Amino acid sequence: MPIIKPTCLRDLKLRVNLADVVSRVVTLRKAGGTRLKGLCPFHAEKTPSFHVDSDKGLYHCFGCGKSGDTIAFVRETEQLSFTEAVEALGQRFSVPIEYEEGSGGPSREERSLRQELFDLHEVAAEHFHQAFKARDATGDFMRAYWTDRRRFAGEIADEFKIGAADEQGSGLAATLLKRKFSEAALRQCGLFFIREDAVLTLGGIRHRFRGRLMIPIRDHQGRIVAFTARQTDRTPADDPAHEAKYVNSPETPIFTKGNLLFNLDRARTAAGEGKPFVLVEGQLDAIRCWSVGLKTAIAPQGTSITEGQLVLLRRYHTQIECFFDGDAAGRKAALRFLPMALKAGLEARFLTLAGAEKTDPDLLFLERGLAGYEEVRRGALSAMGFACRALLPAPELASPELKGRATQELFEIVLQAESAVARSQFLAEAAGHLRLPLSALQADLVARQARPGRAAAPAAAAGPPPPAPAASGRDTPEHHLLLICLHVETLGRRLSAVLPHEWIDASHVAGVLLNRFLAEFEQDSWPGRDHLDPLLENAVERALVASLLFENPRIEDPVKNCTEALGLLRNRALEPRLRQIELALASAGADSNIDAISLIKQRSELQRQLRSPLGLPAAG
Repeated sequence: MPIIKPTCLRDLKLRVNLADVVSRVVTLRKAGGTRLKGLCPFHAEKTPSFHVDSDKGLYHCFGCGKSGDTIAFVRETEQLSFTEAVEALGQRFSVPIEYEEGSGGPSREERSLRQELFDLHEVAAEHFHQAFKARDATGDFMRAYWTDRRRFAGEIADEFKIGAADEQGSGLAATLLKRKFSEAALRQCGLFFIREDAVLTLGGIRHRFRGRLMIPIRDHQGRIVAFTARQTDRTPADDPAHEAKYVNSPETPIFTKGNLLFNLDRARTAAGEGKPFVLVEGQLDAIRCWSVGLKTAIAPQGTSITEGQLVLLRRYHTQIECFFDGDAAGRKAALRFLPMALKAGLEARFLTLAGAEKTDPDLLFLERGLAGYEEVRRGALSAMGFACRALLPAPELASPELKGRATQELFEIVLQAESAVARSQFLAEAAGHLRLPLSALQADLVARQARPGRAAAPAAAAGPPPPAPAASGRDTPEHHLLLICLHVETLGRRLSAVLPHEWIDASHVAGVLLNRFLAEFEQDSWPGRDHLDPLLENAVERALVASLLFENPRIEDPVKNCTEALGLLRNRALEPRLRQIELALASAGADSNIDAISLIKQRSELQRQLRSPLGLPAAG
């Protein structure tokens, strides 16, 4: 594998602002000084504990303990190797990547397949977009379909990079072959039908999307990962999915339908207090919302909403309005969404039009623009208001048995809320809607929770608990000395002159690093705390160093602190040996094999060392 030059890594970290990288994944807000904070992308949380210091180029989560620099963040969030992460950052921020002489740059075979698929989809999207804009039969038809049938403006097509595939696929395969994408990428991108035994030539490749309007799908970082293709009058009869209005790319190494929300890359920057996410059913609904000025609209990828999508959404904002079609299918989808929203910690409201059985967000916004949204929003239903209306539309006419069944279904929703206070308020609201005594609802809920096999309440957080930090030797003398070496580097050389390596406990990461760093100081080869990459051998070491560098410790007297830590290390190393010698001397009379004189000398030497004052040599 190619080796990246250390000077290139230093240049990359200097030129790329960590906040610019993190903000693609996490919504950051000021946290005092040069720090920013947001919800941690590495574990589910409700209160922000993830901090970024752009000046230091480091991040640290005070919840799960994750720490690192810009490269580590990209590795963690995009599942890349070290080299792949560096190359991705270089490409993203136009920083040239240089390799050690003789190691060679990455060959096409060595390139990350994931990164190649990202590149391939960018090329494909541009190819389809140019076909949409072309002055030919396909381009003219698709632009007319876009502006006349769907009634979108041309500039919206440019903004979302809307494309077109003609009856033959618009020659995409030829374009990608010409650009020399690998066979693995062409087979796994999902844009073609290719037999396993087929030779990769134009004759062996069949386009998946033909005669369709092409809508690029981006992940939450803005990278094109797939396409949704809308059926048109030009979709050929031999299309395997001819009758389907919308066809998505199949799942690939970079596309999982249940992990993405359409338009989240744009909407997440607009969402905030008073500006909730608006969940609509389809991509064109979301684009319509965007076109009239509602910038927080998002949509699932043609499937039911998933818990993973909602946990992802929760990173950016906690409020969401559900605006599905007003027909029975739309209400059913909304009712399925509600308990998952509560479980993910989202505050959900539901947009409906009274008496409108076929409420269609696309049609509403097309005819009335943003004013239509504001009017619908004034009549929004709370979570319990919507659930009660959906489960029991006419409570005044319902029989006791019907009310009983409805409340049992309602309890399934209420129990998803993590807070006892929230559950109590939901019950009080439901009692009003269903015209039932609150005490009766509370008694039934308690009875339901008491049934065998039923947990009393859901887990406190969506998703798995945060991982426990690896054993690092925190709160040990080694940890404190490591902190001092990193923040008061001038003491490192002096400390290395008086601290024997055998005093250091290397059974934890702090001890291993202190040993290694002191050796560098001792040999006058310390590279400086900003250039430690070559000295760190694994992710655990990098995380510990990043967490220590992230701190701003108030070390009022670092020399005194070093002296105290040295004393602790000396006592820990010498006192057990002294106790062993004293025990041996106590039994010397009964064991003629014990050399008492030698032991006495050793005891005297240990006692002398323990009494001797400790200190650092003068600065030289």
